[in-house]
Amino acid sequence: MIRCGPGFSFHRVFKRECIRGDVASLELVVGLPNCELSKAYYDCRYACLREPLGFPIGAERLDDDGEAIHAWWETNEGEVVAVGRIHLIANDSDGSQADHAGPDAAVCPAFTPLISGDEGMRPAVQIRQMGTREEWRRQGLASGLVVALEAAAISHWGAKTGWLQARIAAIPMYESEGWVKFGEEYDVKGIGPHYSMWKVLTGEDFD
Repeated sequence: MIRCGPGFSFHRVFKRECIRGDVASLELVVGLPNCELSKAYYDCRYACLREPLGFPIGAERLDDDGEAIHAWWETNEGEVVAVGRIHLIANDSDGSQADHAGPDAAVCPAFTPLISGDEGMRPAVQIRQMGTREEWRRQGLASGLVVALEAAAISHWGAKTGWLQARIAAIPMYESEGWVKFGEEYDVKGIGPHYSMWKVLTGEDFD
């Protein structure tokens, strides 16, 4: 078992057959804020999310990574094949932020329901930096990450609502886990079209 973060970790081991035809044992790992993130974790994030768009190495690292909860799938050989993270949205924040570290980063828009929303929406959390290596896609790994991140955010922060900005291709996966689109489609500079999505994490509804 890999342990990350004080007093918290869990894992599940699955046999997954990837499209190359081999079978690997995967471990789902979740680490609390201030966990030690490996080079393999960041290599996966870069390969999935930044390299295909022509971003330089370093753009995969975010200034607040140390404050976030992270989850990843790792092979028994130590390769990280899928990653994701979730962070607490500050009570005085509407969720708008730079898309990546470094200069000229696009600013992702606010989650407008949080601006005038019921205080019962907070603590609010946001999922970011979800990515799966090409050869491991369409095997349910992303859904597993989402479920794990939601559970960790509820346990650690008492999260009541979740928020994210989804690339168009990822929307069906999020919808399968109960996330709902809102607002209009918008473009994140250098990345492409997105929709904002949200989910009630406590099972309660807001009028």
